[in-house]
Amino acid sequence: MNVEATPAPGPAVGEGAGARRLTEWVFRVRELGIIAALALLIAVTAILEPRFIESDSLRNLALNASIFAILAAGQTLVIITRNVDLSVGSVLGLSAFLAGDLLSGNQDLALPVVFVLGIALGAACGLLNGVLVTWGRVPALVVTLGTLYAFRGIAFLWTDGRQVNAETLPDAFLNLGTDSVLGVPFLVLIALVVVLAVGQWLRDYRAGRELYAIGSNPEGARLAGVRSDRRVLSAFVLAGALAGLGGVLFTARFGTVDATAGTGYELTVIAAAVVGGVAIFGGTGSVYGAALGALLLGTITSSLIVLRVEAFWQQASIGALLLLAIALDRFVGLRVDAALRRRSSRRAA
Repeated sequence: MNVEATPAPGPAVGEGAGARRLTEWVFRVRELGIIAALALLIAVTAILEPRFIESDSLRNLALNASIFAILAAGQTLVIITRNVDLSVGSVLGLSAFLAGDLLSGNQDLALPVVFVLGIALGAACGLLNGVLVTWGRVPALVVTLGTLYAFRGIAFLWTDGRQVNAETLPDAFLNLGTDSVLGVPFLVLIALVVVLAVGQWLRDYRAGRELYAIGSNPEGARLAGVRSDRRVLSAFVLAGALAGLGGVLFTARFGTVDATAGTGYELTVIAAAVVGGVAIFGGTGSVYGAALGALLLGTITSSLIVLRVEAFWQQASIGALLLLAIALDRFVGLRVDAALRRRSSRRAA
């Protein structure tokens, strides 16, 4: 795994460097394509409905996309390893109600404590998922589908029909969901910090790079000495922790929380990651693309609502975009593999 430790940069090292450069170029183009599509969508919607680009509208768009971007960052870690986490919406709901319940009864409670407890609850849920997947050898799709319903059931038992309302929460906490710094909302800043931190970890640290190795070639990664189970477990724990953070921010953003908080979020988050270039087959993609995917999906939904398009077509458009992204990933993957084989053949000749 450590290229720097190789005594002599032979053909294999050169080929690996070439593969990395080609892959990075492909996904950089993919992310630029998302930005171009986003700009085009905003421009067209603004022409049809000028109010769409008013400051309040764009601010709400960024706020709504922030939580999804945080969840998509965690989902990226899992998908890269050829797994998936369907329980993130339910984990968000648990953490959201935890934050609301704590602050409703203890308005003097320090906000960092609430964040730590929310993140810890999410990490515990992620740990359960990871243990069942790595030690139990149960497919992630099955495990997280089960915990999706289990965690949601716990939320209904916990809330017992109760609802947390904004008037019972301290203003300092609610301000996190509405206030800004130099015109940039707090939630957007938090999302940017999370996305940048996860992106740098994946790019510059061995533990992050090994997630790509596991997703690209699980058997090869194992033979290279990668502790696959430990890395996959850490991916689930981090995804759960970020879902927990998203839950606390959900409460700060909306103020009203009940047992249904976060319902359906899991599919939107997975769609955002895949649309952003994270291959559903694992091994490729970036957290930056996933965050852009979350922003693009949020913009599509908002623009269709502004244009008074029926709800059916809103869902259908997102589904069509997801299918297109999966097809594009497959097409790009085949083209990259073919290019690498041609390059290898030329060097061999």
